[in-house]
Parts: sequence; structure tokens; C-alpha cells
Amino acid sequence: MNHYAMFAARTKVMLATFVGTVLLLLFVFPSIPLGAESLDVQQSYTFGQAMALMEQYGEDGRQLYAWISLTLDTLFPIIYVTFFVGVIYRFRPVEPLRYLVFLPIIAGFIDLGENIQVVTMLLQYPQISDSQVQLASLFTSTKHILGVIYQAYAVLCLVWAGIKFLVKKKA
Repeated sequence: MNHYAMFAARTKVMLATFVGTVLLLLFVFPSIPLGAESLDVQQSYTFGQAMALMEQYGEDGRQLYAWISLTLDTLFPIIYVTFFVGVIYRFRPVEPLRYLVFLPIIAGFIDLGENIQVVTMLLQYPQISDSQVQLASLFTSTKHILGVIYQAYAVLCLVWAGIKFLVKKKA
């Protein structure tokens, strides 16, 4: 794991994964014509909400969403996890906190699990069970909760590093 974290903390890797994350979030994903918001961006959802969204996607939208989930939305966690692992590892305030690189890694695996759940629902629509939707929603909610935690920690790491840099510069 240490090799991956050191790789992710390299300046070129951090820049590339930051740019990749921003491009996917701001330009690629919003331009995908699903006909409604994706399940991925919901904080959570009920059976009724999931069914309504999948109905709004239509057959073509469901097929497109499934394809996107298996391709771009599989690549996306790899990119953003690598970026946040790099930030957390490189700018951690103290050495023992290096283990917090596992937060985005866990979130990335949960995101991939969410993708599997969503693709399964999209391909099985309308034969979807309430328990299947509950599990998918749990993955989605957990991904978002962990995201808030590791993103806030990454910002704190950057602020800490910035303060440290300014203090050294003044000295």
C-alpha cells in the first residue's frame, strides 16, 4: 500500500488525477443524457424513487447508464481515489495519520460496489426488489458519508501544509 500512496503523492500524478476528476465531474458526467438525475448523485433513495428515476431514463437511458457505470464510472473511482490518497499521504500533518489514506480507498471500493448494484437494477428493470434498492442506496449513502470525511480531511491536510509553508517562509 505504501508504494501506491507514494506513487499517488507524486506531483504529476496528483495533477493528472485532479484534472481527470474535475473534467469528469464538471464536463463529462453532466453531459450524459439520461433524462433524469443518476442514482449515484442521490444521498439515498427509496424503492419508489429508484423506480421513478429508472422509468424516466427510458430503455435507451437505462442502457446508456449501465454502460457508463461499467466504463467511465469504474474509471472515475480509480482517478479520484488516487488523487485523494496522494493529497492525504503527501500533506498529512503527522506520520501516524498516513493510515487515513484508507478512507478514500474504502470509499472507492464502495463506489464500485454501488456501480454493480446500479447496473444490476438497470438491467433487471422492472424486476427489482425492495431489498436490492435498499442495498444499492446503502452503498450510495456510505460512499457519500465517507466522501465528506476524507475530502474534509484532505482540505485540512492542505491547509496545514499551507500554514507550515508560510511559517517556514517567514522564518
